[in-house]
Order: sequence, then structure tokens, then C-alpha cells
Amino acid sequence: MDNYVYTIGNKIYINLTNRCSNNCDFCIRQGRQGMQNTTLWIKNEPDADEVIAQLPQNLDDFDDEIVFCGFGEPTYNLETLDEVASYLHCIDKTTRINTNGQANLIHGQDVSDVIVESCDVINISLNECTAEKYQQHCKSIFGKDAFDALLEFAQLCKRRGGKVVFSVVDSIGKDDVEKCQQLAKKLGVPLRVRTKE
Repeated sequence: MDNYVYTIGNKIYINLTNRCSNNCDFCIRQGRQGMQNTTLWIKNEPDADEVIAQLPQNLDDFDDEIVFCGFGEPTYNLETLDEVASYLHCIDKTTRINTNGQANLIHGQDVSDVIVESCDVINISLNECTAEKYQQHCKSIFGKDAFDALLEFAQLCKRRGGKVVFSVVDSIGKDDVEKCQQLAKKLGVPLRVRTKE
């Protein structure tokens, strides 16, 4: 059976797709089948009913924030994301998405309105400080356009009232982390520095 929902500690995560527009050097998918003994490679992308059916029965025992984050870029399965988020909001849960910020390129149009409505927190993986370095490490199918697109996506989400956060992995090096901090400050977006797992 495909695993669309998994837990780490008291956090619930939703795994919507294997598809991703990036092939990052530091991705958790490299050499792994899943997280916390849960296989996350899926054969079929779920609809909302399939995701909701896998949510734990004891939801109140978990954190109020539920995270769209699995083995792919969640915005590829945008319709399911939107419907599941709506359900979660109806039962007083908050939502966060961990995204590469390329949703508008993926869908060929601005979908930031859907993301802002669906996700209370929009965590965009900034990953690098320039388009060239981003492409070197993240290898987007959209080439160097990906970096500018994710910056624009962050600004669109902010303008629509979304709570946007950037993240980087410390493995890019101290100098590049500092440059990312400067870029994030310029855009008025908080930056979270993560340790490579």
C-alpha cells in the first residue's frame, strides 16, 4: 500500500507525489526509501479521500500543524493538496508546505493564491544564493529560471498575505549561507538554516 501519511514524533506529514522538478545533491531521497521506517516511494498519487483515510484516528495526540512534505514536490499534486488542506482547516488544524517554490513554473501559471489559501506557512527551500549555484546543486528541469521563479513565488505569496519562510542547508558553506541571509533580508522573508540530515 502506498504511504500518503507518515509521522515523526508528534508531527504528521503528507506525502502527495514522487515527482520533483529538482534533483538536489543534498536531497533526503538520495539513497533512501523513506523516513522513520515508512517507505515513501509511491506508485499512485492520491486524491484527497485517500489521504484523509490514512490520517491517524487520534489526531488530537499530534501537533496541530500538519506538513505537506514527502518524497516529491507537493505542488505537483495541487488539487489534492488544496482539498486536504481545506479538510484540515475545517477540523482546526494548521498547515505548512515544504516546497521548492517552482509551483508557477510547474503549472505554467500563477497558483500562489491556491498555496496561500491552503497553507498557513509556506516554507520555500532557497538552497543557494545565486541562480548559477542553485542550478549547480539543485539541477532544476527549468534551468536557471528556477531560482528567479522561486524568489518571485515568495514575493507573490507574501503579497497575498501568506506567511513565507526561506530555508537553506548549512552544507552549502558559511559564506553562501550569509549571502542567503542577506537576500532573504532584502526580500523581507525570514531564513531558517537547517543542518544536513
